[in-house]
Amino acid sequence: MAESHPALMNKPVRNVFFQYFFPSLAGMMLMSVNILTDGIFVGNGVGEEALAGVNLSMPVFSLIFSMALWIGIGGGTLFSVHMGRKEKKEARSVFSLSVVSLLLILGLIGSVGYFFIEETARLLGANEDTLFHTMEYLKVLMLFGWVVAVHEALSIFVRNDGSPILSMVSLGVTAIANIILNYYMIFILGLGVFGAALATVLGSVAGLFVLLIHFLNKNSNLSRFVFGWSFASFKKIFNIGFPSFTAEAGMLVFVAGYNLSLVQLLGTEGVAAFSVVNYLHGFMFLSFFGIETALQPMISYYHGAGEKERIRQSVKIGEKTSVFLGVLLLGIGAVAAPALVSLFGLESDDVRELAIEGIRLFFFAYLFIGFNFVYMTYYQSIGNIRSAMIIILLRSFVFIVILLWALPALFGASAVWLSLPLAEMLVAALLFFLARKNVVR
Repeated sequence: MAESHPALMNKPVRNVFFQYFFPSLAGMMLMSVNILTDGIFVGNGVGEEALAGVNLSMPVFSLIFSMALWIGIGGGTLFSVHMGRKEKKEARSVFSLSVVSLLLILGLIGSVGYFFIEETARLLGANEDTLFHTMEYLKVLMLFGWVVAVHEALSIFVRNDGSPILSMVSLGVTAIANIILNYYMIFILGLGVFGAALATVLGSVAGLFVLLIHFLNKNSNLSRFVFGWSFASFKKIFNIGFPSFTAEAGMLVFVAGYNLSLVQLLGTEGVAAFSVVNYLHGFMFLSFFGIETALQPMISYYHGAGEKERIRQSVKIGEKTSVFLGVLLLGIGAVAAPALVSLFGLESDDVRELAIEGIRLFFFAYLFIGFNFVYMTYYQSIGNIRSAMIIILLRSFVFIVILLWALPALFGASAVWLSLPLAEMLVAALLFFLARKNVVR
């Protein structure tokens, strides 16, 4: 718990990184099982139209998750900076302010969204084939999505308070509970998409109970609320966390953009194929969050302690890890695409072929995503919000929107799969030539 903070200063940076990275990676991969499980069970137990309907709901899930990251990463970063300065009271105050803020904001979003379910579903691209399934999933997200968000935010704080392994275990319990509940809700109770959404929420409840272990420990810095709040702290939390919110909100643009492009280019079959690619992407993509969640507590603490050399070493280790992970995931996609698609129980040969083609082209993005994440995390963790925001806006909004429109128009429908890889490659090139030299110097 609190005793683990000195290890950040006393151990070699490489050892500290992997002490945080492996639990973070395992935790993120386990959390991504929640996303993948919904797709596999819905595809096999309900059908392709239901699978497409759940995928159309994912931007709302991204919105909820982005709020958790906004406040969780913002608060967690500020918490670690205060801990690096030995300011425990201020650190605890940041934690309590973050939790209360998250609950209030998501309560408002869920209340408003529940009364505009159909309008939201149609705005996300639902047609007569997918409207019912999309609305069923959205109902649960609007009412209980705050549970998923609170679980994620608390796991970030527990990790920043020196318990990355417990955070990983919590996410693992969530994943296991989600798998069991998905099977029970869909195949035993026959609740369809509604049951899949409910299983996701209940899985997060199980994970919350695991996190309570940290709060009951006498060495925990999170064991009690401190109400010395100020507008300055509130502003810092939201400023520091805003890049994380924007990055996750960019997933909303990414999913909605691909859905809208593919429904125009290839119809419902295109959306169903992208549903498979996107479920797998959710699983693969979160592995790069393992790098972010390892680096963020380290760099924030070192920044608070004035340890510039340790920050430099952390960034270089993050770079090497991101390249290795990207090559590994690209290889998996190239070799195992047919086997991965077969998990979803697709009946249409056309949808299967579209999904296989999509995986093999789309997965080239992983060569660059991790590198971009390292630098976004670095800038955010030292409080350079402007630079972090430039990275996020370019990769999540500017380049992806332009390429989703331009590539199919110039090279045909298949080129749409390369929109994300090219967007990430352009950002990585800019960072490599314009920013890297100053950061690692």
